[in-house]
Amino acid sequence: MATIPENYRDLFTKKTFAHLATVGANNTPQVTPVWCDWDGTYVRINTARGRVKDRNLRKNPRVALSIQDPDNPYRYIQVRGRVAEMTEQGADAHIDALAKKYLGKDKYPYRRPDEVRVTVKILPEKVQTLG
Repeated sequence: MATIPENYRDLFTKKTFAHLATVGANNTPQVTPVWCDWDGTYVRINTARGRVKDRNLRKNPRVALSIQDPDNPYRYIQVRGRVAEMTEQGADAHIDALAKKYLGKDKYPYRRPDEVRVTVKILPEKVQTLG
């Protein structure tokens, strides 16, 4: 297991999108901008059950993500790892917390009535930084 260096943890508190790469159905990369946070062990993202990244991660847990500092484009972090857990438990509260961080709203405003949220916990295996 790798850890996020202390001097790069601020990238997980800023309103910065991560670019999440998953392995698609044809073994091709699929990249999606996502909201994320860091809980001290895992990089966490949130998705809805049945979306492309949800399906990809259930078939192949390998991921890579990068976050570029909005204040210094030559500073970034790249995390490669595996999904350690995908859970619906607490996922609604997690997406609401991310909505507060990214939108300043208490509740995630784009929820569909039939949507089931999923929190994805990514365990870093390799971390690279620059800047």
